[in-house]
Amino acid sequence: MSLAPRAVLVHRRTEYEELLARHGTHGQAAFFLAARGRSADEVRERHDRARRALAAVAAAVPLAWRQTRVERADLDRFLFGPEDVVVVVGQDGLVANTAKYLAGQPVVGVDADPGRNPGVLVRHRPADARRLLPHAAGPGAAADELTMVAAATDDGQRLLALNEIYVGPPGHQTARYTLDAAGGDDPGPEPQASSGVLAGTGTGATGWLRSLWQQRSSTLALPGPAEPRLAWFVREAWPSPTTGTRRVEGLLGPGQDLRLTVESDRLVAFGDGVESDALDLTWGQTVRLSVADTRLRLVT
Repeated sequence: MSLAPRAVLVHRRTEYEELLARHGTHGQAAFFLAARGRSADEVRERHDRARRALAAVAAAVPLAWRQTRVERADLDRFLFGPEDVVVVVGQDGLVANTAKYLAGQPVVGVDADPGRNPGVLVRHRPADARRLLPHAAGPGAAADELTMVAAATDDGQRLLALNEIYVGPPGHQTARYTLDAAGGDDPGPEPQASSGVLAGTGTGATGWLRSLWQQRSSTLALPGPAEPRLAWFVREAWPSPTTGTRRVEGLLGPGQDLRLTVESDRLVAFGDGVESDALDLTWGQTVRLSVADTRLRLVT
């Protein structure tokens, strides 16, 4: 007998909850904010909106379904099942934080605070959940299949991200590596010294990736969110007698990858800005960046 769908409600601690965890009481938090020219009432109102949105989505889950909740900090320890319908209640970034732990489950993005988020990934309102959840669990549910980026090391470590993956120093030092690419018109490997390399998707092209693209006045055609292509950029490449700046940007399609062989004591690779979940890379290791086999199914 097949299991009934399970609604997994993903959320994160609000700023107000973090303030209470740090200061202990509302009064102490209010005093802390007032000393910095901010109002505790504003923070509390956003907290209340977020909690009302989460409660509304929970109440919309069909009675025959199972449901559970998972906080962002616990995502790396949560086991998603194939029958899950994942409902992300919060900000666009929370969808990206969740995507790396999924394997094709449908995702419904619910904006917990309309007007404050761009709504690129959290496209729906809490009131839409009652209609969307049965639709998401049904066959042929309409969804955008969003491209993801993968990092794989030569010792078997793997990392997925929805927006971008950064490879570089963990602090403000210089990253040293040899950059190479497979497929396409590749001019060959090049030793480089820079502040890191970024490879991202069409979804990421609305954020960090786009800022690099604009900063260098690049003529690359950035990919769309569903296109199986990546764009990559080297940050602040430094020319020297032993390091070059010939390879500083490019595109990767299916079957192509960007390879970095580490020539520093330590580099890291992390996705979507989550530095706490990073791959550690040491001298001589190689990491490959490519279009991921996994895609995010974002219900429309």
